[in-house]
Amino acid sequence: MATKSTIEWTEATWNPSTGCDSLSPGCENCYAERMAHRLKAMGQKKYSKGFQLTLHPDTLELPLRWKEPQTIFVNSMSDLFHHEVPLKFIQQVFSTMRLASWHQFQVLTKRSGRLLAFSDEIDWPSNVWMGVSVESEGYSARIDHLRRTGARIKFLSLEPLLGPLNALDLEGIDWVIVGGESGPGARPILPEWVTSIRDQCDQARVAFFFKQWGGVQKKRAGRVLEGRTYDELPRSLAQAPSLVQLETR
Repeated sequence: MATKSTIEWTEATWNPSTGCDSLSPGCENCYAERMAHRLKAMGQKKYSKGFQLTLHPDTLELPLRWKEPQTIFVNSMSDLFHHEVPLKFIQQVFSTMRLASWHQFQVLTKRSGRLLAFSDEIDWPSNVWMGVSVESEGYSARIDHLRRTGARIKFLSLEPLLGPLNALDLEGIDWVIVGGESGPGARPILPEWVTSIRDQCDQARVAFFFKQWGGVQKKRAGRVLEGRTYDELPRSLAQAPSLVQLETR
């Protein structure tokens, strides 16, 4: 059975590697790091090294055993393109995703330079959505790196959104997720940052998903933007069987 996820834009998670290192301001209050240390304290074998980068080759074929089509977030507890993850291991992950063609896989990285450097070494399956995280304008170059890869579906995770992004280049981008930071020490998000991105997506005809306002009590803050929720998906995939339950507009 896949690990069910409470993340609003996916259904399940698969972690062929765990652990990571801080790379940019968006990492400052990393939920995955907090969770990894908690799981270590609980005696979870997979997290015996806490948040130290660890490969789990024994999990590489897990999605092949999950027969019900699902949308699967890959490495919710790590970064597949971390510098300590060998290219061969990355290729094995992509091989599994290609073989598990009944699933949709979502891969997200902040290490867009390494993603681009390896792009020609990856056989890109059509059921893989590749994304980059961009928390503020100073990291928008990650979008250019993503655009130059061979991924069929390209998306942005603008979370935690730490500043305005008023001049996004959305050419070649299929989907944009926006969210505020949540948990201890959460930094604020301004409504005008979100509405600007929504309007840019609308103008560029790019699917827009507003995940949350965040804050210390994110459930109370909710995810309503100007009277409604936004749960759009990449338009070419919105009616795929495994995605119907995510399409709640």
